[in-house]
Parts: sequence; structure tokens; C-alpha cells
Amino acid sequence: MEANKVKLLNFSGAYIDAKYIENVKNYSIQNRTIVINPQASDAHLSQAPASVIPAFSSTILNDTIIQKAESLLLFKVVETNNITKLIFEPNWGLLGDLIDGFPKDVPLWRSPQDEAGIVELDPYSMTRQWSTPQQKERFSVKVNLWFAPSNSDCVIHNQHNFIEIHTQIFGQGRMQKFKEEALNSLYEDMLMSPGFTTSVPFCQVQENQKYVYPWHQYYADTDSIWLAIEYHPT
Repeated sequence: MEANKVKLLNFSGAYIDAKYIENVKNYSIQNRTIVINPQASDAHLSQAPASVIPAFSSTILNDTIIQKAESLLLFKVVETNNITKLIFEPNWGLLGDLIDGFPKDVPLWRSPQDEAGIVELDPYSMTRQWSTPQQKERFSVKVNLWFAPSNSDCVIHNQHNFIEIHTQIFGQGRMQKFKEEALNSLYEDMLMSPGFTTSVPFCQVQENQKYVYPWHQYYADTDSIWLAIEYHPT
């Protein structure tokens, strides 16, 4: 495979530049960029002493070179003035208009979804159900952005047929876990600032590619844009 094969993601636009890059070799990051490693292996920077972006995590880089990585997701916020207007970019939609049965009065918008390659990983290791990888499965990585205005609950839920992690792109928010489908049953409140990724998935893996999630939701403290990274079994 050619080195540094770049794909512009289909929700990249005037406010957020979003790219997926495979077979990363000595790739230059010139401006402030959120760099997400969606792989089970570390990404390595060229700086000394040695520096890595661990598996399923992210950081913010500027004026440096990524020495090697299997693949990366790169996000730059290129315009903050009126950034909430990104929901009017092509194929964004209010979730209540996109999904039957989702409440239309919840101010939650979703971008189109794009694919960011195929990865091989041990899902039980990814979810920390065992400490060392033992068997690998193939997953299609699908990504999309979300937007919610400040002080928004984005609906408690516990059903997904994939493994997911999230990265904060703009604003301040939280990923929250609940004992039941009720806001007053909150038991974990994970604060998210730009460049932070929830690197350990919330779910547990069961046989036949079934993923069991706690009740959870995203909460927007400010106007917030975040990335969903979904691992779909192939």
C-alpha cells in the first residue's frame, strides 16, 4: 500500500477539516490538529524522547512529524465563527428527522457517516475483558460527527450493534453512565474537552458479536461537536 494515503471524509466542510490517512510514514502535522488513533497498535511520533499515541486514543499535535501508524483520523477546526451553522452543511440532519421514533424535540444533529477502513483487533482486549489480545476479528470503522447546543441531554440509551468510542472536537461535554433509564441514576460523569477520546468502550462483548452497554448518553455543557467512532463486525 502507498504511504500516507489520504481520504477526505464526506462530512469535512467549511468549519471542520476531517481526513482519514492510512499507512502513515513520516507525515507532517503543520497546524494544530486533533489526531485520533483508531487502531489496536500505537502511533509513533518522530520527536525524542520517544512519544506515542496509544491505541484507541487521541491527542492534539502541532508542528511535528508522525513517524508511523497503521491509520489515523485528523481533525482541524478551521473556523469557529458561527460554527453551529455546520448543521446546514450537506446531508446533516436533526436526528428526530433521520430516525423513526426518536423524539423530534431533542436538539441533536448528525453528519453523514463515512468509512475509515478495516481494522483487525481483539474486541475482548479492547473492552478490557482480558488483559492481553488473544484472537483478532475484522471490523469496519465508521465515523460521523454530532452537534448539540449547550446544556443538552442527548437521550439515555443502551442499544448498539457495534463497539463505539467518542472524541470531543469542539466545546465541552460529557459521556455519562446511568444505573437505569433516568437522569437521577447517574453513576459516572466523564468530562470531555477537545482532543479527548473515551478510549475504553463502555460495552462488554458477548458471544455472537453481541455488545452489552450500560444506559448512557452524551451531555453538552457548551455548544459541542464530537466524533463517533463505530467498530462494526464484518
